[in-house]
Amino acid sequence: MKKFKETFAHILFCLAALVSILAVLLICVFLFANGIPAMKEIGFFKFLTGTQWAPGNVPAAYGILPMIIGSIYITAGAIILGVPVGILTAVFMAKFCPKKIYRPLKAAIDLLAGIPSVVYGFFGLVVLVPAIRNVTTALGNAFGWDWIYSNGSSILTASILLGIMILPTIVGVSESSIRAVPDSYYEGALALGATHERSVFFTVVPAAKSGIMAGVILGIGRAIGETMAVIMVAGNQPRITGNLFKGIRTLTSNIVIEMGYA
Repeated sequence: MKKFKETFAHILFCLAALVSILAVLLICVFLFANGIPAMKEIGFFKFLTGTQWAPGNVPAAYGILPMIIGSIYITAGAIILGVPVGILTAVFMAKFCPKKIYRPLKAAIDLLAGIPSVVYGFFGLVVLVPAIRNVTTALGNAFGWDWIYSNGSSILTASILLGIMILPTIVGVSESSIRAVPDSYYEGALALGATHERSVFFTVVPAAKSGIMAGVILGIGRAIGETMAVIMVAGNQPRITGNLFKGIRTLTSNIVIEMGYA
């Protein structure tokens, strides 16, 4: 009877795993089945490398290169702003944080993970966008920098917002990885004469780098796939620009905005 239960559980878990794989395959098949005919009509390389997106024009233009570059810009900005803060916060919570403030700090970070994207977007719209607009206007007036003027909806604003949104993922996974490192690593570093800080940053953190990298990758995945918050603060102009203070559109935002042309 025990062997039967183990076999049944094994089959059940195997089926659950296969369902997950099947779901991914079905999504891929759906996307390719519906996307390849359209790309064939437009031209695959013209679709990927075209710099104009104007589906309502005659003739219509369907170049997604501006959205690809926009997604890269905003994701890179979120990584630059969010990853260092997230990793250092995880190190602090795992090795430096006093017990009396650990619980409220942990609760606050967990709460960040549960806030809906549209709430983040509303925060960015009413706080970050006016702040960026005021700062850029003040700097432009003070130094005569015409290129810095912005209405607030920009690559920088979206990067800051996404940097905040990926923090809970990076902090949670990184802290767990740091705590999973055996205490003997830390104690051995202390025994060799290292200070507490050097033991943590040069022994414990490198030992947890695989878990920390996993947290960073998960955070990047959220940054790439984020839609609602980005739509509300990025400006949504389908163009190529190297100015951080100008608006841009991402691939996921384009899917939602142009859903009528699907």
